Amino acid sequence: MATHILAIETSTPACSAALAVDGDILERHALAPRQHAALILPMIESVLAEAEIDVRRLDAIAFGRGPGAFTGVRIAASLVQGIAFAADLPVLPVSTLAALALGGLREAGETRALAALDARKAEVYWGCYWRDGERLVLEGNEIVSPPAGVPRPGPGCWIGVGSGWLAYGDALARHCGNGVVRLLPDLEPRAGDVARLGLQDYLRGAAVTADTAVPVYLRDKVADAKPA
Repeated sequence: MATHILAIETSTPACSAALAVDGDILERHALAPRQHAALILPMIESVLAEAEIDVRRLDAIAFGRGPGAFTGVRIAASLVQGIAFAADLPVLPVSTLAALALGGLREAGETRALAALDARKAEVYWGCYWRDGERLVLEGNEIVSPPAGVPRPGPGCWIGVGSGWLAYGDALARHCGNGVVRLLPDLEPRAGDVARLGLQDYLRGAAVTADTAVPVYLRDKVADAKPA
């Protein structure tokens, strides 16, 4: 029987919903700052209608748990918890940085990614990821830091991906050195990659209950100054 994972990602100015059916992805995506609350439910309904299934046939729901814009992360967590409680489904919280890295690696055909999102306040959300076969491995920890303070990547060729490179590319490149061979600064995390990572987590038994599926902000204090 096919495994169905619904995924949503609203942590950045992009908004998307996707459905993974044994690895095949149906997705809706839009770059739509401050329109996430209006768009995400119609996107969910659209991918479910295309697959001709309803929520009760899902195996789990994945969401981009952050880090990212406070309002966007909160929208995703609240919506997924509501659906999961109503349909008695497990939840798969997926790192926004991991989804961003996976999308960059697939586009670039590389194996190592430095995922950076603009955290404002002259900081970035940062994660170093590399592929080990089908697995995506985090090197060290995800952090929020000024560009000059992020952990330098290990040896090898890396791609830089995400809005942090758009905002602070020169500073990050100087800090990280010659190992950065390509930049994809305009790439946003997408629900399709949240679904791919969520499916892997589901198959290895890493789903959680809806009440324990909480956002990850990385900052101790968050402010809702500029919603996604």
